[in-house]
Amino acid sequence: MLELVGRERIGRKLFGGALAACVMLGAGSAIAEEVGKVGVDWVGNDIIVEAIKDPKVDGVTCHVSYFDRSIIDRLHKGNWFEDPSDSSISCRQTGPITIGDIDMSEGGEEVFKQGISLIWKKQVVNRIYDKANETLIYLSHSRQVQNGSAKMSVTTVPLYGQNVVWSKGKPK
Repeated sequence: MLELVGRERIGRKLFGGALAACVMLGAGSAIAEEVGKVGVDWVGNDIIVEAIKDPKVDGVTCHVSYFDRSIIDRLHKGNWFEDPSDSSISCRQTGPITIGDIDMSEGGEEVFKQGISLIWKKQVVNRIYDKANETLIYLSHSRQVQNGSAKMSVTTVPLYGQNVVWSKGKPK
């Protein structure tokens, strides 16, 4: 499981680098690459688009978009410490696919997460392998201690007919 430190927006905006520095101390950290930023209103709210490579599946890149609240919006509406749970994800083959040691269970594997509130709320991406249909499924959702959100987005990368290399052998 990797903790994304490229998107600790709350830490950057409200607390400087302190939160990001704490997150970076975790082992196995990865950085998402911001590839787009679209302003949506006059108060400075933005939609951010980031590219994230699956750490255990070479040749797959996911693009995740999310809403980034501005300081003005936070002052006006309150709720200082979190962004909305909304996100969108699209994952595609961007090179030869090599699949490492991935979790084959029904719940899949959490491959990315990032904070969207000061402490408790996280945006998470899980990878699930659909063996019957030879497809990788990527599910983006938010996780909270309580009052979980039903907002989610799903995308798939079909493996059928592709020249896929399985580092531990194709599952039976």
